[in-house]
Amino acid sequence: MVEFLASYAWTIWLALVLVFLIVEMFSLEFTFLMIALGSVGGLVSSLVGVPWFLQIVIAAAISLLLIFTIRPPLLRALRRGGDPTKSNVDALIGLEGIVTTRLTKGGGHVKLSNGDIWTARVSPITDAADVDLGQRVLVTAIDGATAFVVPAERTAL
Repeated sequence: MVEFLASYAWTIWLALVLVFLIVEMFSLEFTFLMIALGSVGGLVSSLVGVPWFLQIVIAAAISLLLIFTIRPPLLRALRRGGDPTKSNVDALIGLEGIVTTRLTKGGGHVKLSNGDIWTARVSPITDAADVDLGQRVLVTAIDGATAFVVPAERTAL
């Protein structure tokens, strides 16, 4: 078994590098990339003729060193480049709209400033019971396909 490891260590390291790179493509956390680079260190040490148990130690040391020194700055740089623009439900909060169907306790409809027509209800944070047709409202929350709104006049300071 020891002779087999000594003879074919380079192929085992090469297979590990490929496996770790494939796993990294699915996880995108840079952890398996650092382990793959550590395995490259094991591969190089195998080609130089280092005994197999030291190859494992070298690969582990390189992997740990990379995980704790290189990975954190890479993750920070990746997160820093994110798009700050709000999207989906977050982009709807605070939008103005006009009531197209009178809002009662059962609901109604509003046309938001982005052109979308939503089923709407009066938000529980306001004391308004009904909102008349054509009145301006602000979106305070979204729950599923329902926008919770408050009359725009009541939100002015």
